[in-house]
Amino acid sequence: MKRIFILIAMFFHAVCLQANDTTMPSVSSMLEAYFPMVENICSEFARKHNIPGMSLGVVADGNLAFTVNIGHTDINRKTPVSSSSVFRIASMTKSFTAMAILKLRDQGKLRLDDPVHLYIPELNKTRYPTKDSEPITIRHLLTHGAGFPEDNPWGDRQLADTDKELTDFIMGQISFSTAPGTAYEYSNLGYAMLGKIITRVSKKPYQQYIREQIWLPLGMKNAAWEYADVPAEKLAHGYRWQEGRWLEETLLHDTPDGSWGAMGSMMSSVEEFASYMLLHLNAWPPSDAMEAGPVRRSSVREMHHPWRIISLNAAYAYASGRPCPTATAYCYGLRWTRDCDGRTFIAHSGGLPGFGSHWQVMPDYGIGVVALANRTYSPMSALNMQILDTLVRLSGLKPRSVQVTPILETRKNELAGILPDWKNAEQSGIFAENFFPDHPIELLRKESIQLFKRAGSIVKVGPMRAENNLRGSFVLTCENNDLEVYFTLSPENPPLIQEYRIRELKR
Repeated sequence: MKRIFILIAMFFHAVCLQANDTTMPSVSSMLEAYFPMVENICSEFARKHNIPGMSLGVVADGNLAFTVNIGHTDINRKTPVSSSSVFRIASMTKSFTAMAILKLRDQGKLRLDDPVHLYIPELNKTRYPTKDSEPITIRHLLTHGAGFPEDNPWGDRQLADTDKELTDFIMGQISFSTAPGTAYEYSNLGYAMLGKIITRVSKKPYQQYIREQIWLPLGMKNAAWEYADVPAEKLAHGYRWQEGRWLEETLLHDTPDGSWGAMGSMMSSVEEFASYMLLHLNAWPPSDAMEAGPVRRSSVREMHHPWRIISLNAAYAYASGRPCPTATAYCYGLRWTRDCDGRTFIAHSGGLPGFGSHWQVMPDYGIGVVALANRTYSPMSALNMQILDTLVRLSGLKPRSVQVTPILETRKNELAGILPDWKNAEQSGIFAENFFPDHPIELLRKESIQLFKRAGSIVKVGPMRAENNLRGSFVLTCENNDLEVYFTLSPENPPLIQEYRIRELKR
């Protein structure tokens, strides 16, 4: 019942985001015509990369809108993949660990800038790489900035290590690649430490805390840490493609006192993981809607913030061959990417012996995709990027509109009322003190006369298109052509017009 309540609340929240335009079709209906193309892309991808089995889901309009299931979870038994098949999702686990840390922070039980040695005292004797190194903080661990070396695939083989083994490892002195806080370097060790912090602060194993506080409230009843806990008919076996054939990988255990699972041992299905993706999508945009998730929406948005720069890829190109430079940064257990079109992607991949996975959402568009495969290090991120780019471009999907605030609508109407001649503008009281010194009234009138001479009389004042609460534009439909009016408001109360621009729009 609780899961149903959460999903209903998420659905209505998503619907409300589109309330400004009641004629707008649902996102799913805009994408539906291209779902067969997605299925073809997946089939070709699985063939090209020799993937024995994969499950993919597209999330839109507050639900799992489309799924593709290819191949087998168990080659010997020829068990077909389904959306409820449970795959090891590897480092996709990290965002759950990060979310658990933020939940403990929200409860006042820790601070992100606390030195880690307050929770793992074994670090007190750590020898840092330089005398001026700052102590490692929880935020350093969350953003891969603790100075530990990149540890793939070494970290993949630590899942069965006990808590004592992790403690002994820390006591034996950690080798640093950089001073803490100075660089990004992906560290499974850092997330193993976060798991240890969750255990010590919550006073229960991190596996239990994440299950109780995140999985179950989202209805993820079949998610697991240990593969032996998954029903045999649901379990995806892992394979390696070698010398022209699939070799089954030995599944890695996550023991009850395991210390490294927080970095990558979680197991889930596309069907259940979709609920987690909805939690992330429905954190945007900020709103007055009722809180429905296991953590606050503001904390989810904090997870999406680009805290530590990774790279600028000037040579990036989509699968279609279209060049599109991208910038990438690490958030809290997530990666942030912005492409040349200004589109933001929040994502994380996963890879372990026998498995490759990736999930990605576009918060501004309200859509996402998750792909799970049972071949070692399957490159699912490339597939997901191709699918999202294809769906957005071909469907013509636009970013979700920002709700127009009452003050924006008021100022729009007032500004439209003084155009084109700016009569009594200086006495109107709607402009900030900087406006007329920056835009002398004589020049405003001169510009207006020239523009409206070509455009003709105003026929219609279009709707406000908000960029945020205090900035946006609207279109004046005139006899001959259209004019776009842009303005931004000041931080005063009430806000006043501080900047204004007008330009011609050719029909």
